[in-house]
Amino acid sequence: MHRPIEDYALIGDHQTAALVGRDGSIDWLCLPRFDSAACFAALLGDERNGHWRLAPDGAGDCTRRAYRKDSLVLDTIWRTDEGTVRVTDLMPQRDRAPDVVRIVEGVEGRVTMRSTLRLRFDYGSVVPWMRRADGHRVAVAGPDSVWLRSEPQVRTWGEDFGTHAEFTVTEGERVAFVLTWHPSHEPRPPLVDPYEALRHSLDDWRAWAARCRYDGPYRDEVVRSLITLKALTFEPTGGIVAAPTTSLPEEIGGVRNWDYRYCWLRDSTLTLGALLAAGYREEAAAWRDWLLRAAAGNPADLQIMYGLAGERRLPEEELSWLPGYAGSKPVRSGNEAARQLQLDVYGEVIDSLSLARAAGLPLEPHMWQLQLALMEFLHENWREPDEGLWEVRGPRRQFVHSKVMAWAAADRTVRAMEEDPRLPGDVDRWRAMRDEVHREVCEQGYDAERNTFTQYYGSADLDAALLLIPQIGFLPPDDPRVVGTVDAVREELGHKGLLRRYSEDRASVDGLPGGEGTFLVCSFWLADALHLTGRTHQARELFERLVGLVNDVGLLAEEYDPVAECHLGNFPQAFSHIGLVGTALALYGTDQAG
Repeated sequence: MHRPIEDYALIGDHQTAALVGRDGSIDWLCLPRFDSAACFAALLGDERNGHWRLAPDGAGDCTRRAYRKDSLVLDTIWRTDEGTVRVTDLMPQRDRAPDVVRIVEGVEGRVTMRSTLRLRFDYGSVVPWMRRADGHRVAVAGPDSVWLRSEPQVRTWGEDFGTHAEFTVTEGERVAFVLTWHPSHEPRPPLVDPYEALRHSLDDWRAWAARCRYDGPYRDEVVRSLITLKALTFEPTGGIVAAPTTSLPEEIGGVRNWDYRYCWLRDSTLTLGALLAAGYREEAAAWRDWLLRAAAGNPADLQIMYGLAGERRLPEEELSWLPGYAGSKPVRSGNEAARQLQLDVYGEVIDSLSLARAAGLPLEPHMWQLQLALMEFLHENWREPDEGLWEVRGPRRQFVHSKVMAWAAADRTVRAMEEDPRLPGDVDRWRAMRDEVHREVCEQGYDAERNTFTQYYGSADLDAALLLIPQIGFLPPDDPRVVGTVDAVREELGHKGLLRRYSEDRASVDGLPGGEGTFLVCSFWLADALHLTGRTHQARELFERLVGLVNDVGLLAEEYDPVAECHLGNFPQAFSHIGLVGTALALYGTDQAG
């Protein structure tokens, strides 16, 4: 049986991350980067595809678990008939090589522990050669090498293509395991002191969390979301991955299984807004700089997503040997959507640059020239149909959200030039474009009979992205068309109080069979829209319900099934946590977060 997605917790080192189940098993880990091939892939198959379980002998799920306050250090506790034991999991910030540190500590009584390590490189397909060296177990296969040691040393043995250990701990006793990856052609990296690593990790995380300026209701949930966003940041470049996983399904047994281990331009505005509002200017500046590097080049070649360092080629392939989470196939590596035309990203990039200027982030000399180049392309192409923000794999359409973001691009450019007349460019041209886009959307993207904007021109379908119209500033919140759209989206896309992305007949829009759950960030958008349209009490009720969906350690997936009451999609999902932070700041943070 598959483990529920919400049963997992996250640990990471700002360059990659692992998922740890309630049973003490690490079932997903890509080394050395988020987008590298997994060496533990049981999440998308079973134990034969790689995992590392560390738990009391014969025990099932833990009694309880929690992150240590304001950190990404995870404590998992089992109470057994023989006693109580705690396993502390972390990935310390690396100097050179990535490490997984697991510290077992006896709390009371005498507990027998079992460790079972099955390394399977290249997404569970390659069984490494194991040997002993200098008190370590060493696994090697092709370019990958992993070293495992314990302090104090415990006996290990090989069995069933795995490495096993059994030992006991009594009250106050500790045994630490350290698993270290490095390229197989290089010497073993310096050893990490597991207890020093724990102390440094706690100090670093808590110092970072203390910088959060928000001090309103739900502060713990906001800080946990910010820590999650920080954990999804690839520190060497500042890029933020959408999620650390691939192919967790949007429908159990379905085909909507995508690789999210990349950086989406679309997330940029909301990410920048959340980080700046919460006080994290350094991270916001790093993300802005990543954005500038990724977007540089021919504006016609702007992609919707890039690799961790701005890589453009993200070829999609199916990993046929993996059965998929709960049998949900195919399992994919790479994302073909990187080649789609999604015109809204031009608006999101320009809106991000506008937000960075307004926040006083240090200006880069080429920022304005890049913005003008993007505007030139958009001026000539905004009338074209595209795939839209949901990356549909059906035919291109005149998506209303894409047009609204084209308007936003022109609007931000005009405003910048009005505020600083020294900026070069044809402000009259951009002003005329802004007016033309606005007029066309209101004429062709609005259903006067139903008093709502629609998903695309001539369509009767709706789209949750329409809720962003007042937030973007396309129309004021009190405009009857905005209020009508909010009500229509809430009524037609609502499912047990939460929100789908678009109408139930998804195949007609996205070209794929099957369905999906409610999309969590869309429900946060609904709370924002309710607040903007004067229904703050309803907005807060919805926000409280959404906060109640976080798992026991405060994490959210991409989607939620309100019937089966389970999380769906890649996990944890940056977009969902950005939504939580943004809505909390909108509802409660006016005075506290600036």
